[in-house]
Amino acid sequence: MADTSILILRACLALLAMPIYLLSFLGLWEPFCKKIFFPFILDRFSVVHERKAKKHKQELFRNLPDFTSPSGELKLLEIGTGPGANFQFYPPGCKVTCSDINPNFQRGLLRNMNKNQHIHYERFLVAAGEDLHQVPSGSMDAIVCTLVLCSVQSVDDTLREVLRVLRPGGAFYFLEHVAADPSSWKYFWQQVCCPTWKLVFCGCCLTREIWKNLDQANFSEVKLQHLSIALPWTPIRPHVIGYAVK
Repeated sequence: MADTSILILRACLALLAMPIYLLSFLGLWEPFCKKIFFPFILDRFSVVHERKAKKHKQELFRNLPDFTSPSGELKLLEIGTGPGANFQFYPPGCKVTCSDINPNFQRGLLRNMNKNQHIHYERFLVAAGEDLHQVPSGSMDAIVCTLVLCSVQSVDDTLREVLRVLRPGGAFYFLEHVAADPSSWKYFWQQVCCPTWKLVFCGCCLTREIWKNLDQANFSEVKLQHLSIALPWTPIRPHVIGYAVK
């Protein structure tokens, strides 16, 4: 019965989003979404999410200086930098390499770079999380990834690249929305929204159990916490937050 209800509600949602499905069929939605719609939406969503998640991020990134290399530098790679909402949490003097598969976040990125002059910006790479070949192995002290693993092609391949790029003893910091409890109404609505949500928001998947991928990756230590971030009228309230050490 639940499966039938999900299929019916998915069809209703698809009807409401029919113009987008039509544009997608014609090959017009994806370029428009990547260049205009998604950067516009993410820039505004980041402001809302930041307000709700700020205290959690402050606590998460508090120990970043502990992973400074023996040379005294802290080299950090951010996967999926987007508009640069995390820059404010990085310690002074931190050397940041930004990467994103979508290079169309210039407005928000420049704004946040100008607001956060306490860190040093090394370079910007147009790269997917699964393929960071431009970054040498073992070259980073820390890697940050927030609200990105939901939309990569492969979470496991991305984590393998994270482990390759991190130096031994380096840390991977994450904050990701995830699947809700399978017995909950939240999960029911995630299943209903998933196909249309994924189309509208550049491949963002609502039902990934990212904590399982992290547990199965070859980190020496994983510190992970489940939490709910109050984002009314959205299916992305359940999150995982923490860091993992190589």
